[in-house]
Parts: sequence; C-alpha cells; structure tokens
Amino acid sequence: MIQAKRVYERRASQDGTRFWVERLWPRGIKKEKLDVKAWRREVAPSTKLRQWFAHDPNKWSEFKRKYYAELNKEPQAWQPILEAARRGHVTLLYSARDAEHNNAAALKVYLEGKLESE
Repeated sequence: MIQAKRVYERRASQDGTRFWVERLWPRGIKKEKLDVKAWRREVAPSTKLRQWFAHDPNKWSEFKRKYYAELNKEPQAWQPILEAARRGHVTLLYSARDAEHNNAAALKVYLEGKLESE
C-alpha cells in the first residue's frame, strides 16, 4: 500500500517506510525531527514544472502528464520507493496544503500503476 500524507501530520504506525518526495525541505521542520527513510528529491517534479503548475487544479491533468514523462526518464529516482512498496506500506510525504493536487498524490498513482503492471 502506498499513501500520500502531509509532512506536518503525526507519524502513524501504518505509515510504514516514509519518503520525503519534494525538492525543497519543509518549512519549520528540522532534519533530525523528520522520521524518513530517505529524501528522494530527484523524484520530485523539475523546478520549471513545479513553478508552472503552482498547485493550480485547472492544470492538474497536464501537470500529471508532464510529471509522468519526467519520471519515465528517471526510473532510478523512484525505484527505491517501489522496492519498499513491494515489501510493505510506504508513505510519500509532501508539504502542499492541497491534498489532492500535489506531486506526492501524482507519484502515488504513478507508482501504483507500476506495481499493478508487474
């Protein structure tokens, strides 16, 4: 199971292996306080794509298309997360206020598709 969760929420026992999946570190959180397996910044959308999207729900479909194209070019970036998901629960941490339109939500769908196609 893969879930996306806002980084400011408390850790839960069902979180499993947690990954920070954004390019920038979350505001107000010290590195030693964030309980994550790894910071996978290279799995985040490019800065250009992130700035273009700006969490605009009207751009969501196009954002996902462009983001998935980026992910397809960099399988080594997301492969460790997929490996962890094969072994158990995985939580993708994000900082956006919008729980539905963020890169972790898009990445969750992308990775679930990879698992289903195996």
